[in-house]
Amino acid sequence: MSSTFLAWGILIFAGLLEIIWAIAMKYSEGFTRLIPSLLAVFFIALSIYLLSLATKQIPIGTAYAVWAGIGAVGVTVFGILIFNEPTSFIHIACLVLIVSGVVGLNLLST
Repeated sequence: MSSTFLAWGILIFAGLLEIIWAIAMKYSEGFTRLIPSLLAVFFIALSIYLLSLATKQIPIGTAYAVWAGIGAVGVTVFGILIFNEPTSFIHIACLVLIVSGVVGLNLLST
């Protein structure tokens, strides 16, 4: 297994952790609830640490865009599913554009 392949796996995992910390932050109610606040801080730190590891093999611009894209799409989808946040065709179209950009960056950097 190549180190670049491993870096992409780490980056994807870091992006997934970004979803977890954002949801924990929502449940922290402005960092006024202890357990969700601690979870948010823990997963923020772990996500950023893993992002930093991935950037040893993946260009920073690509890594950051992919990390942020995974988080943005994931948090938006969870917001719609869990928190009943509004959605429309435009919301879905924008998510598709983000995913397309992330896939494009992945293909261009290999």
